[in-house]
Amino acid sequence: MADLPALDVLLPLDSPVRHLAPRADEAELVALFAEHASGPLVRANMVTTLDGAATGADHVSGSINGPADFRVFRVLRALADVVLIGAGTARGERYTALDVPAELRAARAAAGRADELELAIVTATGELPDRLLDSDRPPLVLTTGSNPALGALRERVGADRVLVADGGTPGAVDPRAAVAALTGRGLVHVLTEGGPTLLAQLTDADLLDELCLTWSPQLVGGPAGRITRLPTWFEPSRALTPLHLLHADGVLLGRWRVARLGA
Repeated sequence: MADLPALDVLLPLDSPVRHLAPRADEAELVALFAEHASGPLVRANMVTTLDGAATGADHVSGSINGPADFRVFRVLRALADVVLIGAGTARGERYTALDVPAELRAARAAAGRADELELAIVTATGELPDRLLDSDRPPLVLTTGSNPALGALRERVGADRVLVADGGTPGAVDPRAAVAALTGRGLVHVLTEGGPTLLAQLTDADLLDELCLTWSPQLVGGPAGRITRLPTWFEPSRALTPLHLLHADGVLLGRWRVARLGA
């Protein structure tokens, strides 16, 4: 862990600044993020530059994150039942089956999570990389009943791993139905890692409970999009309350509670 930075806890403001040195089991970080990990939760983990870009010039987030973000990234995954992503993110970020580091498995078990971390992918077409579909641990595929590839998907990854999530828009995966399908399987702690369209859809559907956002101290310019992308504005806009703020080497890592409209 020597190559990972210590993290300063800057919020809450009424608490003294603490320095969280990297450690194999990340017990202090786990304690910070496990506060709401016992019940149903939809949590997002995203990164942005200071000029609002969700990716670098290479169109992936890997070029704008770093060691501080990696520490939180590992903990958030260890506390989740399932990582939920869009098909574009699965392709662009080259996702494979997910594993939890051995040193974090005890914390995962203590939080009530199963041994294996599931990957779930939202896709209306079922067009996913062969490395995922032919894996020994294929992802859960959230798709529509009208998908012409539905039968082939079921044969390829197993019928129990293809979840139909239809809603009000024909041919589109409904975010409410998708989350309900996951929680119905006991995957109640959902961590979404994007992309921006999926995060916007989850927010617009009033499903998002928490946002963990890393600000990378970079200015990249260019046409990169933001962490949410929809053709329309959120109506109303969502209010967020800060839960804590971490810092290391100019990187800021915030955790925010989203005010649910139905609460």
